[in-house]
Amino acid sequence: MKLSQKLLRLWLVLLLCGPSPAIADDDDDDKDTPKGNMVMFVGMDISGSFKSRKYFDDSIKFAAHYLYAHLHGIGDLKVPGSLFVGPIGGATVDEAKTFFPIQTFQYKKIDEIEKELRKIFPAKVTNKFTDFNAYFDQVATFIKNRKLMMKPTEVILFSDGIPDAPTPKGKTNYKMLDLKPLENLTRKMTVRVLYTSAVTGDAWQNEVPRKRVRVWTQDDKVMAQWQAPDIFLKGTPFEKQERLFKWIKDNVDFPVREKRVN
Repeated sequence: MKLSQKLLRLWLVLLLCGPSPAIADDDDDDKDTPKGNMVMFVGMDISGSFKSRKYFDDSIKFAAHYLYAHLHGIGDLKVPGSLFVGPIGGATVDEAKTFFPIQTFQYKKIDEIEKELRKIFPAKVTNKFTDFNAYFDQVATFIKNRKLMMKPTEVILFSDGIPDAPTPKGKTNYKMLDLKPLENLTRKMTVRVLYTSAVTGDAWQNEVPRKRVRVWTQDDKVMAQWQAPDIFLKGTPFEKQERLFKWIKDNVDFPVREKRVN
């Protein structure tokens, strides 16, 4: 009888407390995220390697539409409670960057957001280095200083994904990318690298060491399709661009599961 009572008490405790956030199912994570609880960091690569490619201008335009849709929850996209936008890299390795807060974009229209992004990331200014590790360090510092720990966090990188910071052997080694500062900061940390090549995207997903950080990449050729006439319907109000919002959910905001890479 005593054993049955103990089991009953244990069952009641589990029922009332529910699953631990650290082990909750991925799908439940998404469903249980309160509106405005998500933290979003957006990094823009303004290095020569990315800006010299034809996709840089497209990335600015897409970012403006993407931010507007998320900020207003259009198309059932998640609304961030906190947003920080800044460059990836700088003139020197480990250079600190300015992160612009949510208020910079929150009350602007799409064209105004695009104008603001072009002001922050001017076409004539090019950073020498794409230092992802320094960017991740600064994101981690912001999360700690702003007391945003334990909130689901999305780190969106508009970049070709190729680090320009020098490596010992002079060639790209994706295992040198350090996601450790982002580990265990939140119950769900996702890094999305948009506008990579297929080869670079594969390297990010399968070579970058991580434990709990989720990584998603999308090829530049796929990203450029967001303006295709059968996806972005000309003459249709933005709030009713259902095909675009579905495209974003399927190709950009795709739910990613954890994958341990050593």
